[in-house]
Amino acid sequence: MKKRVTLKDVAEAVGVHVSTVSRALDPKTRHLITAEVAEQILKVSTELDYRQNAAAYSLKTNRTRTIGVVVPDITNPVFPPIIRGIEDRLAASGYVAILANTDGNRRREVSITQTFRARGVDGLIMASVERDDEAISRLSQDGLPIVTVNRQVDDPGVSSVVNDEDAGMKLILGHVAGLGHQHVANIAGPQALSTGTARLRAFEHHRDLLGLDDDPQLIAVANAFNDEEGVRCAEELLSRGVAFTAIVCSNDRLAIGATAALRRRGLSCPDDISVTGYNDMPMVDRLFPALTTIRVQQYDAGHEAADILLEMIETPPERRRRRHVVLPVDLMVRESTAAPSKTQGRARRARSAARAAMADPATMPAAE
Repeated sequence: MKKRVTLKDVAEAVGVHVSTVSRALDPKTRHLITAEVAEQILKVSTELDYRQNAAAYSLKTNRTRTIGVVVPDITNPVFPPIIRGIEDRLAASGYVAILANTDGNRRREVSITQTFRARGVDGLIMASVERDDEAISRLSQDGLPIVTVNRQVDDPGVSSVVNDEDAGMKLILGHVAGLGHQHVANIAGPQALSTGTARLRAFEHHRDLLGLDDDPQLIAVANAFNDEEGVRCAEELLSRGVAFTAIVCSNDRLAIGATAALRRRGLSCPDDISVTGYNDMPMVDRLFPALTTIRVQQYDAGHEAADILLEMIETPPERRRRRHVVLPVDLMVRESTAAPSKTQGRARRARSAARAAMADPATMPAAE
């Protein structure tokens, strides 16, 4: 059986003290020795196949160099770039991420965070939180470093990295209004989530500033950020008999579902109804039609969240300061939006009148 290579073995091979090797192998203390010596130590440690004894390190520092990362749905394409950003930043400081998926279930989230804490993770990065998340607030108050990413909790004591939702809705509504749309529907996200609430609030605010139709029947609220809810909400909007020429969706998956619902009704996007998304998740530029959407900084969000968490880990609990980072967004104009056609408004009004007539037998012609 091959003997495990130790710090002492590396030190003897290089001709330096063990403490010098320890500093060179730690990214946080490497700057304390000369670059030439550090490079030599790293080279020799690789040649000797030196591996840090994680158990010994944990006993010495009371840290495991592991971070729990919790997402609501790993199949949602918006999360892999966030996770990659987290992993790249953690790896640069010698940490590793352990990933868990909640399926949007709060009980499962509580169970996962309890398991992570029992295993001694040094901190948590949460992408699955709801606005009112008492379990996360308690863990944060108990001193466990926590950062939420993409979403945030209402508790300002929990650090967060989110997107500029107000700016995103301002951009997307300015775009569709600029095309000539006056009657704009909205498929809002779940209101238990900060993204759902913030984007709906921003939609209503900028809709009013632009003087667009403010009929409450033009808003449908999804129960989840997925394709199925996009279909359901679009069908609900179409069945209400209220005229609209564009649908602004609170994320890309809702937009994909909405576009599918339009096709089922024999309607074309954007010829009959324009559709927009939010997030610019991978591959939406390859849809037919390619989706007009708001691009958020997915990789940067993960990287920033990990950076904040590592800073918290290195800071005593009594000196930690909560940070809330808001990342800028961009409008990506593609083929799913266009100016309303001249016949589009008349056709929508005709459909609305027909539905109203069917609902009121007194307006229907007498049978022959």
